[in-house]
Amino acid sequence: MSELNKRQDEIVEEFSVFDDWMDRYSFLIDLGKDVPEIAEELKTDRTLIKGCQSRVWLNADLVDGLVEFQADSDAIITKGIIALLVRVVSGLSPKEIMEGDLYFIDKIGLKENLSPTRSNGLVSMIKQIKMYALAYYTKMNS
Repeated sequence: MSELNKRQDEIVEEFSVFDDWMDRYSFLIDLGKDVPEIAEELKTDRTLIKGCQSRVWLNADLVDGLVEFQADSDAIITKGIIALLVRVVSGLSPKEIMEGDLYFIDKIGLKENLSPTRSNGLVSMIKQIKMYALAYYTKMNS
C-alpha cells in the first residue's frame, strides 16, 4: 500500500467514528486549529488559491525530492479541509501527488456535505496541489 493510500485510510477511519456531519465539522475545525501557522511573508497573491470563497494560502517547497506543503485559511472549516489535504500529500514525491487519487474525500462524504462554494474551493485546492506537484516534477525531470 502506498503512503498516500495509507494516509487516506487513516483519515477515513478517523471520520468513521462520527455518526453525523455536525460532529465531523467539529473534527474538521479541530484539525484546522492544529495546523502550524504559515509564515506571514508566504501569505501573498502568489500563494493565494483562486476559486475559494475564503482566503486560502498554499505554499510548497521541494525538499530532497519530496513536496512539503504549508497552508492556512481565514475560515475555520476551510482551514480544516486544507489541513486534511496537506496531511495526505505533504512529504510525497511530485509523481505520487500527480498520479494519486484522493479517494478519501468521497469516502468520508466531504464533498457532498459542503456548500457549493466550499465544494468549488475544495476542487481549487486540489488543483493547486497538483499544479505544484507538476511544476516540481517538470523541474526535476528537465
